[in-house]
This record gives sequence, structure tokens and C-alpha cells, in this order.
Amino acid sequence: MAVSLDIDQLRTFVAIAELGSFRLAGEAVHKTQSAVSMQMKKLEERLELKLFSKSGRQSVLSEDGRRVLEYARRMVALNDETVSALSLTQMAGRIRLGLPDDYAERLLPRVLATFSRINPSISIEVSCESSMTIGERIKQDQLDVGIVTDDDCGVHGHIIRREPLHWVTASDNGLGDVRPVRLAVGPVTSSWRKEAIRALDAANVPHVVTYTSASAAALSGAVMAGFAVAVLPESAIRKGLHVLGEKDGLPRLPYCSITMVRSTGAREPIHDALCSHIMTAVGNLSYETEVTE
Repeated sequence: MAVSLDIDQLRTFVAIAELGSFRLAGEAVHKTQSAVSMQMKKLEERLELKLFSKSGRQSVLSEDGRRVLEYARRMVALNDETVSALSLTQMAGRIRLGLPDDYAERLLPRVLATFSRINPSISIEVSCESSMTIGERIKQDQLDVGIVTDDDCGVHGHIIRREPLHWVTASDNGLGDVRPVRLAVGPVTSSWRKEAIRALDAANVPHVVTYTSASAAALSGAVMAGFAVAVLPESAIRKGLHVLGEKDGLPRLPYCSITMVRSTGAREPIHDALCSHIMTAVGNLSYETEVTE
């Protein structure tokens, strides 16, 4: 007998996977933490699968949970697209969206292409700027919505994804063995730069900053030219870049948080629609997702 899945439960499951927390997921879907836990229990019973497993003191998505996640995302997105497409009243208007170019190459097509297809009467103006600049423009109501690096923007928002930072270099250029490590990093205010230098200092790895830019494209260019090693999040790593790690004598880097921020004036239904879409679309985690209760 076929099993019917509950879209509301799947939406909560996706939120847990993307936010890494039952509590944060509850805030995102407007449910108490106990209600979220009950939903996951019912979803596991319906699927007859364990979606989460213990890893030390934390829960992580199980192998079955990771398999279910991709189906859940597609089902939730199709549900939302269907409801929007069949709605008698289409939303219309303009949204000003800001995000750093660190995320633009991979996140923009995913976030905007589907949203624009579902909501053709909503115009989105995109500004690619630093997280700090986006934060300032959000505070001044010059932007409506921003996708930023959490520690760099100076504005409180909702974490929508966590992903690991990586040391990257051009494929097969041998820079992983060069000491001191030649770094291509952002300005001194960049949290990724601070984390990189902190990790190298703690591991007593000699290093020197040889290239500085606020542009992820410029940093990637320096790396591709074989000039230096950069620090980038998972979503900014593209073809031609090689990830370095502990086997190359480099310390492990922490996770970074991608956060969605909204201006005080961005409270119309069109803004809610885009923010909801971003929450669903920004994810596709390819690493084991840690989940806190």
C-alpha cells in the first residue's frame, strides 16, 4: 500500500537539515521545538526509517535521512510552485536583493531562476557587494533582502545554511607544500581571513598574505593563476580548484554560516515569498549535516 507523505512534515525536515537545529527549524516554520520533534517522529514512523543518528553528543542526518532530503526538497518546491502557479492573484512588485559574489555564481541561478518562473510579475534587482556593505544597506532600507556571511554583516538575521570552509588552490600546482603558505584572502574585516590566520597560527604553520581583495572572483583568479592559496566556502568552490587539507599540513577550518537578512521595510507578501523560497532553495548540502536539538 502506497504511503502518503505530509508536505508540512517534509518542510520541517528540510528546515532541520538546512539550519542544523530543531530549534532554528521551529522558528523558520513557526512551530515549537516539541512540535518539530513530534513531526519528525511521525515522519520516521510513516517512512519506517531513522532519519537521524547520533554522532557523539550531536545528531546527524542518517544515510536514509540524506536520501530522503533530496526527495523532500523536490516535493516541497513542487508543492509551492503548484500552489503559486494556480493562485488566482499573482503577486507583483520589485525586490532588491543583495549577496556577495562568493555565493552569486552557484546560488543565484538556483534561487532566482525558479522563483522568477513561479512569480513572473515580481522583478528582482540584484546587487553583488560585500556582506558588510549589504548589512549597512539593509539597515538603511536600500536593500530589501540580503544573503550574507553571518559574522561579516553586522545585522541580525536567520541562518539558512552552514557549510565548511576549505583551503583551495589551483589543481596540481603544488602550493600545498610551499612554506610559508601564500594566502589570497579578503580584507582584514573578513571573518574567513581571521579564521584562516587563527588556524595557521594555532598550528604553527608559517604564512604570508600575498593577495588581498574583497572580490571572490578576484581571489579565485589569483588562485587559478597559481599565485596563492585561498579560503572559500563549499558553495564558492568551482571546477579547476583543488581542496587542500590536513594531509597537506594545513589545519582544519571551521564552518561558516550563510544568513538571510531583511530590512525593516521588507514585510510585504512578495518579500515573504522570496524569503520562503530562499529558505527552501539554499541548501543542497553535500557533507554530513550536524543537527542540534
